[in-house]
Amino acid sequence: MADRVRRITGSVPDTELPPDAGALLQRVARGDEQAFDALYDLVSAPVFGLVRRVVRDPAQSEEVTQEVMLELWRTAARFAPDRGSAMTWVMTLAHRRAVDRVRSAQSATDREDKAFRRETTRPFDEVAEQVSTRLEYEQVRRCLASLTDLQRESVELAYYRGLTYKEVSELLDTPLGTVKTRLRDGLIRLRDCLGVAR
Repeated sequence: MADRVRRITGSVPDTELPPDAGALLQRVARGDEQAFDALYDLVSAPVFGLVRRVVRDPAQSEEVTQEVMLELWRTAARFAPDRGSAMTWVMTLAHRRAVDRVRSAQSATDREDKAFRRETTRPFDEVAEQVSTRLEYEQVRRCLASLTDLQRESVELAYYRGLTYKEVSELLDTPLGTVKTRLRDGLIRLRDCLGVAR
């Protein structure tokens, strides 16, 4: 493995003429491991160089190069000599894999940024919101207690039980005008007690 990593980074000099990549790919497609070793020696350094220019990070570039070499082993049968040179095909696979890694890393960064923004720009603090709601609830209860019994009864029926003025009138067996007056006076008193601006 260390020998292959040295070959990826280009530290092993080529002392002989390189074999034909197309012929090697055809042999690799038939499962020839020696052909794969020769193909690895031939293309790993150029693949690493291309991947490094796209990905930039050396460790990730080595990972992507290994992925490309594994993909070559698995998909060598897909190489079609009539559609271009073997090196062009290999470098296209390498470029695609490198771009995929960059996109994947960018997507992960974007997701993390979005999650961070969501956490830091939450519209409210849940605890503070609960406390505030509880205080408002208590204030409304105190203000309701300040109404006369008739006003409180009319307000509770109309606003807490959702009855219409007419239904409140019928339920209390009170003229509609009287119910409206009680509700109006009760709401004015509530508004003043709660400190709501007009």
